[in-house]
Amino acid sequence: MNTRQATMLVAAREIRVKLRDRTFLISTLIFLLIAAGATILPGLLSGGPASVAVGGDTGQAAAVLTEAGLDVRVVADDAAAEQAVRAGEVDAAVITGPTVLALDTAPTEVVGALSAAPPVVLLDPDAVDPFLAFAVPFVFAFVFFITSQTFGLQIAQSITEEKQTRIVEILAAAVPIRALLAGKVLAGCLLALGQIVLIALVTLAGLQFSGNTDVLTLVGPAIGWFVPFFLLGFLLLAAMWAVAGAVVSRQEDIAASSTPVQLALMLPFFAVVFFNDNVTVLRALSYLPFSSPMAMPLRAFTGDMALWEALLSLVLLAVTAVAFVAAGARIYQGSLLRTGGRVALATAWRSRETTG
Repeated sequence: MNTRQATMLVAAREIRVKLRDRTFLISTLIFLLIAAGATILPGLLSGGPASVAVGGDTGQAAAVLTEAGLDVRVVADDAAAEQAVRAGEVDAAVITGPTVLALDTAPTEVVGALSAAPPVVLLDPDAVDPFLAFAVPFVFAFVFFITSQTFGLQIAQSITEEKQTRIVEILAAAVPIRALLAGKVLAGCLLALGQIVLIALVTLAGLQFSGNTDVLTLVGPAIGWFVPFFLLGFLLLAAMWAVAGAVVSRQEDIAASSTPVQLALMLPFFAVVFFNDNVTVLRALSYLPFSSPMAMPLRAFTGDMALWEALLSLVLLAVTAVAFVAAGARIYQGSLLRTGGRVALATAWRSRETTG
């Protein structure tokens, strides 16, 4: 069995085990429900257009209200219109005058539709909605953070568990050690990417279903850029998680060995969330490999990104990821079969040099 075949075998086993894991399946379902709920429920909870009863003598008002998108119901006369309001059949009524009737609250939609509005000039028609400007940076950063944390930690725990139970000695005798690492990282990347793609598809479908085409136009390109940036960013972090699991021999020690990885996740996360409205800082973050998976898709959302910038950032991220994977593989091979305590990175590096 060559290295490629062994890698695919290990990856397939890891994926099968994870797809049978109830916790993984439930967490994926929860993420999908959150994505669907966040895009569909606001439209459903907001209800439909205001319903208005219009008396028979106010036909002109009926035409104006219909053009404004309100639910207009023409009734026989003013008395019937008033009765419809009292019975709760409609939100408001327009009678001769014209006069607007409502039960206990002034119907602003109806009044606004009937009022003669002055011309409106938009000084910044491309401005992003304030809620979206806050929510989108947080969502991109949070999804990258929680997914990388979850799947990366699982890689580390799987490696340490095999060391702790001495199963790794059997595995190392059957397949190349490099293939063990490559298979676990490949499985983690595919599972994480699959989850991200599912969330993206559900989000896009929810926006389409709810009729938020304007939001879909804004968020769609950002989601498209997020997927490749996420894949390369996770590959970089997966190599670090694998090293964190390989240098220790007990599950309890992973928390200490993974501190550098935690910092590499947390610091960019908070930087993007807190400085998302600072153009200069965000531009700098979009070129740093650890923060670019969160910062560059955000710049795609705001429109402050040229194509060459995104491609350059992807190249920098890819080169860094390859370098970390190569270094991680060397440390992994030099520490995997060492037990009895935490292995120093320098020791693992030299051990691989003398055995390689």
